[in-house]
Amino acid sequence: MKIIVAKDAGYCFGVRDAVNMAYDATEKYGSVYMLGDIVHNERVVKDLANSGAKVVETLDDVPNDSPVLFRAHGTVNELWEESKQKNMNVIDATCPLVHEIHREIKKLAEKKRKIIVIGDHGHDEVVAIANQVDNAVIISSPEEARQMKKWRKAGVVSQSTQTIENVQEIMNILMTKVFDLHFVNTICFPTKRNQEQIKMLADTSDVMIIIGSFTSANSKRLTQLALEKNKNSFQVTCADDLKKEWFENIRQVGISAGASTPDELIEEVKEKILNINEEILD
Repeated sequence: MKIIVAKDAGYCFGVRDAVNMAYDATEKYGSVYMLGDIVHNERVVKDLANSGAKVVETLDDVPNDSPVLFRAHGTVNELWEESKQKNMNVIDATCPLVHEIHREIKKLAEKKRKIIVIGDHGHDEVVAIANQVDNAVIISSPEEARQMKKWRKAGVVSQSTQTIENVQEIMNILMTKVFDLHFVNTICFPTKRNQEQIKMLADTSDVMIIIGSFTSANSKRLTQLALEKNKNSFQVTCADDLKKEWFENIRQVGISAGASTPDELIEEVKEKILNINEEILD
């Protein structure tokens, strides 16, 4: 059996930097506080909690003189203002590419365009992006785009981990709804690379494994991409989720992972598949 792991599987640089910042903070200060989980992965959250990274509901829950880490997905302006008023020690772990989306959406708003964000309703990153301007409209699907009213002038950005296909389909509809439409492609390049690699691997592999939490919209989108190319595609959170029957009479296995999946989880899944293959051969 041949096992191929996608080159850009797992942590993107933004998530890796954020996690490293959290570990560095716990080492320096003993503990660090975050409003919600740093990333959508249970293993990462558990390991960070063991090192001293603590999740709180509000900034009022952060003890005096303790650092607060703003996560990779971005943070709404109200929390930035509140942290300044409280003179808090803020560690900004926001992905640089997310900061870039914030800058782009503000530029579009300055030109008096109606702002549209293509992204998942309620997702931390999308909430923070929309919060940068007044009255942004969030669209998650072509169905929602079809229900939109017409505008004369609009600007569009997208959540960084959207699939190219979903954004393209929505944009095709928006082009019939908006007379003067300005689109800024804000899908991040690690996401684009991972998506392209998954399509190629799913095409050439007998079975495709996507590693990622089911709380991760990014991981679920990658699984859907793989399924569109290969019906023998499965999402797992860890090696324990693998099933022996998936690998019987299989010549090639493709593996990729969501942007919040740590390297060790990918290695554990690969090792478990090798062990399963040995059992099948015996």
